[in-house]
Amino acid sequence: MKRSLSWMAALTVLVLLSFSLSGCGNEVTPSYSSEISGEINGGGSTSVQKIIDAEGAEFGALHPAVKFTYSGTGSSDGIKNAANGTYSFGCASRELKESEKTDLTELIFAYDGIAVIVNDENPVKDLTKDQIKAIYTGKITNWKDVGGEDRPIAVVSREDGAGTRTAVEELLDFTEQLKPSATVKEGNGNVQSTVSANPNAIGYVSITFVDRSVKPLRVDGVEATMENVLNESYALSRPFLALYNEKNLTPQTRAFLDFIMTDEGQTIVEKNGGISVR
Repeated sequence: MKRSLSWMAALTVLVLLSFSLSGCGNEVTPSYSSEISGEINGGGSTSVQKIIDAEGAEFGALHPAVKFTYSGTGSSDGIKNAANGTYSFGCASRELKESEKTDLTELIFAYDGIAVIVNDENPVKDLTKDQIKAIYTGKITNWKDVGGEDRPIAVVSREDGAGTRTAVEELLDFTEQLKPSATVKEGNGNVQSTVSANPNAIGYVSITFVDRSVKPLRVDGVEATMENVLNESYALSRPFLALYNEKNLTPQTRAFLDFIMTDEGQTIVEKNGGISVR
């Protein structure tokens, strides 16, 4: 009888323990994925699209009931359509003009810095913005005109439509076309390898791509570093902005923008070529 009672007691304890654990489990099981739902319709800058698409993909994986889309239609379009509510949020890869700030809240979620690079054998260490612009538009064609050796300058640029090329042309205030004989390469890596293989070459890449195979130039006396991008002293840098009109902001869009600023969201920024704000 004692053995029978002992087994019954043990069985009762196991049942109660199982019920208790089951109840606790229900209390701590995350329920956010079912709580956030609806559409998030963003658009704007093409320069930020790789980052935003990656953020959207991860956010969608965490919240399957959310439908996320982003249209790369340009910064001006993103600003306008965020203000009028066509987009849930817009993105811009430049500072807003005073006339564009009405009714918009700005969120800086990343920075972008663009390094002007030359071959390591090139003695030139510093160029002004005007000199870079003149080189890329064909007005300066020899390194001796900017303090280098008597050699022709081999201009290397990104392809038409690339966000980095658009940024360079905006930041240097291009009013003329790229030099017709310029070598055009797709992707930061291809520009970098082309410059590293040619002592006469000049190119530009995201700061995150700079390594020992090339030499980044100072621009107007300021080094191309992440620190100088963040303190806004480096000329070829810009913020990546998410923009929204507070009166049109939906809970799911708010949750998405909050996610971008988390540690996980900022890791995605860095993995996709941006400079984290943290």
